[in-house]
Amino acid sequence: MNERKAVNYMDGSRRSGQISVPVVSVDTAADVRRRGSAVERQVAVLPVGSFEQHGPYLPLATDTLVACAIAREVAAAYPVHLLPPVTISCSHEHAGWPGTVSISSVTLHAVVRDIADSLARSGIDALVVVNGHGGNYVLGNVVQESAGRDPLMALFPAAEDWESARERAGVETSLLSDMHAGEIETSILLHCHPELVRPGYESTDFVADDRRHLLTLGMSGYTESGVIGRPSLASAEKGQRLLAELVESFAAYFSLVTSPKRPPRPEPGGERG
Repeated sequence: MNERKAVNYMDGSRRSGQISVPVVSVDTAADVRRRGSAVERQVAVLPVGSFEQHGPYLPLATDTLVACAIAREVAAAYPVHLLPPVTISCSHEHAGWPGTVSISSVTLHAVVRDIADSLARSGIDALVVVNGHGGNYVLGNVVQESAGRDPLMALFPAAEDWESARERAGVETSLLSDMHAGEIETSILLHCHPELVRPGYESTDFVADDRRHLLTLGMSGYTESGVIGRPSLASAEKGQRLLAELVESFAAYFSLVTSPKRPPRPEPGGERG
């Protein structure tokens, strides 16, 4: 049975053994108030996943489970408020498989923006969106458009954070090749939810690096199984190291959003890129 070391949580508790932490927060209002009283700037973390095919051996909720795993580890290491996940997002490229459910980018934009506005009214100073699905391009626009508004927003992890975590965790597949249900996602689930990984992932490797027409053709234009990557190389140990490295990378984001000096507001008619 896969085990993990005990973790010191911000509430002072320690949890160890097989991971079965609820996907949603079990905080009470008193917990939120107590955590908030210990810091000057209030930071919330919002996991955003998806509900889409991940081949024959990973669950439809894989991206949500990955986003929640990252957010949960971040919340264990930093004084942040962990929000429940957004579980359905922009998965239109996976429409060729049964089980996939999508919402429009306009809807996802509105949902995240509404959550941010609600948090601002509740006294939250910053919101970090933890994205678990590569097709949620619109999340970058939400953060970009939040400049000069409350709360301050950030999107995590960036490609650079994944690349650093991949290298340090010993993941062999490049980010280009490890596109979907591959070594990274399978490793994280083997660490966090091994009971959800079905037999067969060891023999379903498939690489399709040239995906220039992905937005037009969807995933079915490149893979029959739904897998693009090398899940056979996955391990629970790599999953644990990936999460640990991402938690380290989050330090720069936490420092940025808790800095007393906010990024400058854009000037009307200023520089255009």
